[in-house]
Amino acid sequence: MDLKTASAIRRLRLVSAPEAVSFLLLLVCSVLKRTTDFNAVPVMGRVHGVLFIIYLIFWLDAWFRAKWSAKTGIWYFVLSVLPTGGFFAERRLKRESEDAVIASRARKEGIVNA
Repeated sequence: MDLKTASAIRRLRLVSAPEAVSFLLLLVCSVLKRTTDFNAVPVMGRVHGVLFIIYLIFWLDAWFRAKWSAKTGIWYFVLSVLPTGGFFAERRLKRESEDAVIASRARKEGIVNA
């Protein structure tokens, strides 16, 4: 895996946690809208929508660059539509990104031939 692939995975990782937080806040705002006079759904809906679209763009980029299997690619998409899935995706992507950087540096230094 090269550094561009690691960067694509890192971008996806960095947007996954804020996307998950915005989803949870949108759910809270939806409950508050029904139970009180507080209505922040239009604002949080836009924020979450933008973050979700960014997540999808970065997800596609990471999928094609990392050459994930269909199972892995779909798994990261499923995690994006679950309320707390972004946190799990972030943790798994962090590990994958670190492994990619280590492998890239090892190849560059000639330690491994992969």
